[in-house]
Amino acid sequence: MKNFCLLVLCSLLTYSCSSDSAENQPITETMYFPPNDGSTTWESKSIADLNWNQNAVQPLLDYLELKNTKSFIILVNGRIVMENYFNGHSATTPWYWASAGKTLTTTVTRIAQDEGLLNINNKVSDYLGTGWTSAPLAKENLITCKNLLCMNSGLNDALGDDVSPANLQYVADAGTRWAYHNVYVKLQDVVAQASGQSWTNYFNTKLRDRIGMTGGAWINSNGLSVYWSTTRNMARFGLLSLNQGKWNGTTIVNSTYFNQATTTSQTLNQAYGYLWWLNGKSTYRLPGLQLQFNGTLVPNAPSDMYAALGKNDQKIYVVPSKKMVIIRMGEVANPENPTFALSGFDNELWDKINDLYQ
Repeated sequence: MKNFCLLVLCSLLTYSCSSDSAENQPITETMYFPPNDGSTTWESKSIADLNWNQNAVQPLLDYLELKNTKSFIILVNGRIVMENYFNGHSATTPWYWASAGKTLTTTVTRIAQDEGLLNINNKVSDYLGTGWTSAPLAKENLITCKNLLCMNSGLNDALGDDVSPANLQYVADAGTRWAYHNVYVKLQDVVAQASGQSWTNYFNTKLRDRIGMTGGAWINSNGLSVYWSTTRNMARFGLLSLNQGKWNGTTIVNSTYFNQATTTSQTLNQAYGYLWWLNGKSTYRLPGLQLQFNGTLVPNAPSDMYAALGKNDQKIYVVPSKKMVIIRMGEVANPENPTFALSGFDNELWDKINDLYQ
C-alpha cells in the first residue's frame, strides 16, 4: 500500500510539472495570408497584443508624414500591426515601386527557370541574340543572366537609364566589376522570349494573380518598365518573400532560390544578392560609386534584414527573425540628398521603428 501511494504521488508530481512546463511554453502563432478574392479582408494585430510601446507610435507617424511618406505598413506573422496613409494617399491609390520592383523581376526569372524555360547561368545572348549591347561580341558573350541579377555585367553604369544597345557599353569583363545598372531590365525580355509570352502576361499569370496582387501594372517610363500597385499589394509580395516563395501552403517560387537571392551573390559587394539588398554584412557598395564602405548597410536594422530599395525611398524590409515585413511608399524623404536605393532615411526610420518594440 505504501509503495502504491508513493507511485500515485510521483505520477501527480510528474503531471503537475509537465502541465506547468506546457503552460510556460510560448505559443507559436501561425503565419497568416490574406485571401486572394479581391476583398479587403486582412487580419490585424494590435500594438497592445504584441506588448509593443504605444508611446512610440505617434512619434513614428509624425516622422513619416514629415518625410513625405504616402503609406506605411507593418506586418507581423502576416497580420497588419500598423497601416497608415499620409499626404492625400489612400489604400486604393497606386504608387510606383521604382527599383524596389527589381525583386519582382528576380522572382519571375526564377519561376521561368523552375519551368525549364531558361537557366540563369546561360549567357543573355542565348535568349536575346547577339548585339543586345554595343560591347565586342567576345565580351558580350561573357554576360550571363546571373550577371544581370548580381549587378556585375561589366557594362558602363554612367550612361543613364537607356538600355538600348548603343548605351550598353563595355567597361570590364562580366563578373569583375560591381555597378548598379538598370540593364537588369533585360531579364524581362529574356523571360518574354523564353516563355513566348509578353512579360506582363507571364508576370501576371505566374506571380501577381497567384498571391492576389490585383490591379498592379507595369508602366513604361523613360524606356524602363516600372511597377505600380497599392501598398497592400507591395505588402503581399513582402509576405511571399518572408515565407521564401510559399503562399499559404502553395509554392510560388523555389525556396532554395529565395535563400540564394537573399545571400551575397558575388565577391564584390557583400550587401547584394539577386537584386535584393542585404543587411548585416561587414562591407557594402552603393550605386554610382566604385567604393567599398566598412560596416553594415543599415546599422539600426536587424542584421538578418533583406530589402527591396527604390528611388525616392520606396522600401520593402523583410526581417525573418521577427517574422516582420515593413512597407514604405512615398516621395523622397530627404530631398537634399536623393539616392537610387539606400539613403540616410533607412537608418533614421529604423531608429523610430526600434522604439516600438525594444
